Amino acid sequence: MDAAALWQRYQDWLYYHEGLGVYVDVSRIRFDDGFVATMQPKLEQAFKDMAALEGGAIANPDENRMVGHYWLRDPDLAPTPALKQEISEALDELEAFASKIHAGELRPPQATKFTDILSIGIGGSALGPEFVAAALAPVAPPLAIHFFDNTDPDGFDHVFAQLGDRLNSTLVVVITKSGGTPETRNGMIEAKKAFADKGLDFARQAVAITMPGSKMDDLARSEGWLATFPMFDWVGGRTSELSAVGLLDAALQGIDVRSMLAGAKEMDAATRVPQLKANPAALLALAWYFAGNGKGEKDMVVLPYKDSLLLFSRYLQQLVMESLGKETDLDGKTVYQGIAVYGNKGSTDQHAYVQQLREGVPNFFLTFIEVLKDRDKPSVEVEPGVTAGDYLSGLLQGTRQALYENQRDSITVTLPEVTPKQIGALIALYERAVGFYGFLVNINAYHQPGVEAGKKAAAAILDLQTKVVETLKQQSAPLSLTALAAAIGAPDQAETIYKIVRHLATNQRGVVLEGNPGDLSSLNARLG
Repeated sequence: MDAAALWQRYQDWLYYHEGLGVYVDVSRIRFDDGFVATMQPKLEQAFKDMAALEGGAIANPDENRMVGHYWLRDPDLAPTPALKQEISEALDELEAFASKIHAGELRPPQATKFTDILSIGIGGSALGPEFVAAALAPVAPPLAIHFFDNTDPDGFDHVFAQLGDRLNSTLVVVITKSGGTPETRNGMIEAKKAFADKGLDFARQAVAITMPGSKMDDLARSEGWLATFPMFDWVGGRTSELSAVGLLDAALQGIDVRSMLAGAKEMDAATRVPQLKANPAALLALAWYFAGNGKGEKDMVVLPYKDSLLLFSRYLQQLVMESLGKETDLDGKTVYQGIAVYGNKGSTDQHAYVQQLREGVPNFFLTFIEVLKDRDKPSVEVEPGVTAGDYLSGLLQGTRQALYENQRDSITVTLPEVTPKQIGALIALYERAVGFYGFLVNINAYHQPGVEAGKKAAAAILDLQTKVVETLKQQSAPLSLTALAAAIGAPDQAETIYKIVRHLATNQRGVVLEGNPGDLSSLNARLG
C-alpha cells in the first residue's frame, strides 16, 4: 500500500474522543472491508450482549454472578437502588478515611502520623494498584506505598528492610475477596509477626478490603482493625482497580480517584455506541480478532512509550489472559482461546527485542501506547531543535513504520498526557475491549477455572508435605525417596516428594537429605 493509500486508511480508521483527547488507531492492522462485513453480525450481537451485561444479566453462569464493574464509575446504572447506594457510600467512606489519615485525625499509636502503606494482595488486588501507583503517584506522596504481592519470604524481608524503623507509622491494607487466598493470608501473617516483634499493635494499623461476611471481614472486626471497606460479589479481581481495591491505595497516595472514575465513566459511554467506527473498544476487539484469526494465533506485544506506564503490560497480562484464556466456549465446545500478552516500554525495547519483532518470527502484533505531553516544564535541546521527547516520539513512529513495512501489524493508542482521568479511561477502554472480544469468540470472559485448578493442586502438594513429615517422624531409619513415597501411600508421587524434601532440607525445616544430589536413587531422607 503506497503512502497516499496509507494516509487515507489512517483517516478512515482513526478514532478520536474529543472529551478525553484519546486516539485509537487500528489502521496498521491489515483487515479489509470484506472482513469487516463478515464480522458485522458478530459485532451487532456483541453490542447487545454488552448492554445486557450492564443491565445486570448473569454474565458469569459458572458462579451465577452479575458482572458490574461498570457501575462503580456510574452508580446510576446499577440495577437496583440498594446497589447504587452501596457503591456511593463505599466511595464516600473511602475518601473520608483517606482524608482523616492525611490530616492526622487517624494516627498510629506510636507515631504522630502514618507515613507508609503496606498493601497486601495478589493478582487483581496487586497488579492494578501497582500500575496506578507507578503511573500517578506524586514524587512526594502523603504516604509512600509498598507491596506484598507474592508469598516469597525474601520479598517480604526486602519490603521490611525498606520500611526500616517506619513500621510504627505504616498502614497495612489487606485485600482479599474471601479471606481464603493463601498468598495474601501469608503476607498478613508475616506482617503481624513483624509488628509483634517490634511491640506494635497490628490491629490499630490495619485495614481490610474484603466482602462483607467473609473470613477476613470476621477477623478484622473481631480484632478491632482500624477500618474495613467492601469488595462486591459482582466485581472480579482483574476488573477491581476502580473499586476500593485500587481506589483506597490511590487516595492514600494523594491521587484524585474521582477523576479516575470520571475518565472511566466517559470511556464507558463511548464504548456503548453500537457502531464500529464510533466505538474504540469494539475497534480494539475487531483488530485483535483479525490479528489472531479469532483464535489468538498471535501474541499482543504492548509497548508504552512512557516510563510511568511501564507496568501497564503486566496489568494487561491478567486482564486479557485470565479473561480470554479458556479451554471451552459458552456452548461447551473445546476451543483453547486466549491472547498472550507481554511487553516492557519504549524506547528501551529498541535495544532489546525489537530486532526479533522486526525480522524474527511474525507471531505477534504490536500495541503502542503513545503519550503526547513530554513533561510539565520546557525541555532542553539535545540537538539543535530536537529534545529528548522528540526522540521518544520519533522512535515510536519509526518503529511503527519499520515494523509495518516488514508485514508486522500494530495498533496505536494515544493519550494526551498521564493523568488520573486518562488512566481511568485507559483502564475502562481495555476492560471493555476484553468484554467485546469475549463475546466475539463466544467464551466466558468473567471466570477463571484454571486459576482455581492451580490453587487446588498447590493445596494437594502441601497436604503431601504434611504426610511426608509425619511419616519421617515415625521412622527410626532413613528412607529412600521410593520407600518414602510408598510409606505415605503415594508411590506415583516420588518426584514431588523429592522436591518437597529438598525444599525442607534447604530451609533447615528438620529434614535432612543424605547421599549424592546428582544421583537421586542414592538419596535418603530423615529427620535431623
